[in-house]
Amino acid sequence: MKTVPPAFGTNRIARVDLVRQIFSFPVMLSGLLAMLAVLTVRHRLNDPDMWWHLKTGEVIVSTHTIPTTDLFSYTTNHHTLVPHEWFSQVLIYDAYRWGGYSGLMLWLCLFTAALLIAGYIFCSRYSGNSKTAFLGALIIWFFSTTGLAVRPQLIGYLLLILELLLVHLGRTLSPRWFFGLPPLFAVWVNCHGSFFLGFLLLGVFLFCSFFNFRMGLLESSRWDLRHRRMLSIAIGLSVAALFLNPVGVKQVLYPLNTLLYQPINLSQIDEWKPMQWNESRGLALLAILGCIFLLLIIRQSTLFWHELLVLTLGTWFAISHLRMAFVFGILAAPILSRLISTSWETYNPEQDHPWPNAALIALSLLMCFLAFPNRQYLLSQVNDGNPVKAVEFIKTHHLTGHMLNSYVYGGYLIWELPEDPVFLDGRADLYEWAGVLGEFAQWANLQSDPNTLLNMYSVDFCLLERSSPMTRVLPLLHNWRVVYSDNASVILMRSAP
Repeated sequence: MKTVPPAFGTNRIARVDLVRQIFSFPVMLSGLLAMLAVLTVRHRLNDPDMWWHLKTGEVIVSTHTIPTTDLFSYTTNHHTLVPHEWFSQVLIYDAYRWGGYSGLMLWLCLFTAALLIAGYIFCSRYSGNSKTAFLGALIIWFFSTTGLAVRPQLIGYLLLILELLLVHLGRTLSPRWFFGLPPLFAVWVNCHGSFFLGFLLLGVFLFCSFFNFRMGLLESSRWDLRHRRMLSIAIGLSVAALFLNPVGVKQVLYPLNTLLYQPINLSQIDEWKPMQWNESRGLALLAILGCIFLLLIIRQSTLFWHELLVLTLGTWFAISHLRMAFVFGILAAPILSRLISTSWETYNPEQDHPWPNAALIALSLLMCFLAFPNRQYLLSQVNDGNPVKAVEFIKTHHLTGHMLNSYVYGGYLIWELPEDPVFLDGRADLYEWAGVLGEFAQWANLQSDPNTLLNMYSVDFCLLERSSPMTRVLPLLHNWRVVYSDNASVILMRSAP
């Protein structure tokens, strides 16, 4: 009887195990999340802030310098700015330089997919159930739709998930995982201001590590001295890593400046306004909180002390600012995944079905390919969301002088008309520091004499949204007339004296 050499049998088993891992149930779910990411963002290329991020990235790449003063507006007098997103802006511009609008869309698809898959991995590790973790990933997806765009915050929130994963692995596997935090924060501080939230969460985890109690359904377990000491060291190194940025302490304190010293930005810009409870995300937030506390009461489940504090922090941020619903989803998803983890049997690799999984993975990849928008569709998004024809009119008719533009048009004008400085754009922090944002808000809302602002900045023509009240007010003034109009935009010019 012929025997099979041991090495051959071992290699065959290894290949079978590799196939099972590649075409496993969790990988299949990750493929579905990638497909969901592409289907969600394929319509979201155009964002008013994308353009000035893109232009800043171009400046950094072409000049090899990181600007610390305003280069794009004539109203700020080259005011100092904090380049807290410069690295993200370089990545955005590199995507455009590589593939134009298709490159930007690929950037958006990849980072959205990475965020959802990273969220799924974290929920799976945290809950111990890769099936219920998929629900957690869907929660992250739903609340992330407030901010899925070609903007640095997408990178910031991906890094937030990675931070939570590192802390969890350091707590449950080896405290050496904590030492992934300093390099993560060194990157994070140069990508997005959400690094400050990351530090708040580290403070919560360290604070809770000292407590050991059980009060009804609330429980806290004191960490052993080694884990607590290594987390403290990692936090100290992370603080030092924050200063690896172009402007030092100003960049580290920038998020505090936003929250404490930019009242006009927080009250006037839609994404910073409070969440509305009668809208879908407000109702979903209430539903998730309700589910968590019903599970605690009905099933007598345990809520950990750090989970209560994290959930409270995420809820407060979300109800205060609509854009922070993104954060609530990331923080609430693993908690709910853990609480329902016993409702569904855990994933067993031995009972997996690799070939049906492979078919679904292939289908997901095919759908990603078919759903990826072509260049014509991307161009139509740009044309529909920006004053493209109005800009063509400005170019062909050689309009010169100081231009006053709508807030949402500023970013596109920075990109498309770099030779003409804008009045203002999506960098609301900069314009609030310079005093321009408050002046423009009063002007746009008809709370001041229209001529006061126009004369103060020697405005020669205005490019406004057609829905702006000023498009009806300015023609009533004796020295202003409409020179261009379409379904979206209006250009008004000051008449010669």
